[in-house]
Amino acid sequence: MFSLTELGKRLKEAREQQNISLEDLQKLTKIQKRYLTGIEEGNYDLMPGKFYVRAFIKQYCEAVGLNADEIFEEYKADIPRSQNEDIPEQLSRVKTRKQEVTAKQPSSSKLLDLLPTIIVVVVIIGIAMLVWFFLQNHDTDKPSDNATPKTGAEIEQSDNASKDASAKSSATNTGTDDKKDKADKADKSEDKKKTDKKDDKKDEQKDDATKEEPAKDQTITEVQKSGKTATLQLQNADAFKVEITSSNDTWLGVQNATGKSYYNALLAKGTTQSFDFSQEKEVRFNIGFSPGVQVKVNGKPLALPFDPSQKVQQKITIQYQPTAAQ
Repeated sequence: MFSLTELGKRLKEAREQQNISLEDLQKLTKIQKRYLTGIEEGNYDLMPGKFYVRAFIKQYCEAVGLNADEIFEEYKADIPRSQNEDIPEQLSRVKTRKQEVTAKQPSSSKLLDLLPTIIVVVVIIGIAMLVWFFLQNHDTDKPSDNATPKTGAEIEQSDNASKDASAKSSATNTGTDDKKDKADKADKSEDKKKTDKKDDKKDEQKDDATKEEPAKDQTITEVQKSGKTATLQLQNADAFKVEITSSNDTWLGVQNATGKSYYNALLAKGTTQSFDFSQEKEVRFNIGFSPGVQVKVNGKPLALPFDPSQKVQQKITIQYQPTAAQ
């Protein structure tokens, strides 16, 4: 029976502080339970080789929120050394942001390759529309081919008839022009009054609209950040609803300022937990494995205060004050 080494005690205390059992740790790291027990007891003979001892210890540290480099440096005398001291990145199941960006690059490069073709198509369509518009206007300017030209006699008769008609109409309309002018002036004066009233009403409505303050979007500001603990403040929001989705197994603890626990268990891969904290003033979140967690506040994604590749475990406090109370 092996006794716990100093390194084993350190790792076991960190695991128990997170309320993580060996079975939960096995799910998080994908390392068999007997190897995890061997690490805590310092029984490295159970491992497949010295190289795996260092790899397993690194994954153990990441799962319980310890800095693996600091652990290796502090307990280097207790940890077996292998020929290759560097632990390859592929043995760590933590996906960094850099790897995610690299995975997304092929789709963006395809879009760039298609960009010249798209521009050419748009230019061709624009030219075709300009040509069509020019031809339409050109056709409307041409005189009608079906119109038959008039003879000189017909033109003269037409001119004489129009002169006679205009003379008669001018004689009959002379007496009524004055009456029409007066009526037109009265109508214009009345229309102007109505238009002025409408303009005054529009100006009053515009003034009322400018007096109303525009609605503000919710803001989340950083109040304090130290170590792996951060405090945020939610403002300009009528509600405080949170959704936490896990793309990998992670331990999640949620409680309010008085210590009331809303959740304290393993959040399995592909599951989502939803909370309504609209009646709370402060809520604390303890995330054991932040690279596999996405958080939304009132339906909007929340960027974690620390880089998940640098801070695996993150403790986040969100303070909330409803809009009506501000």
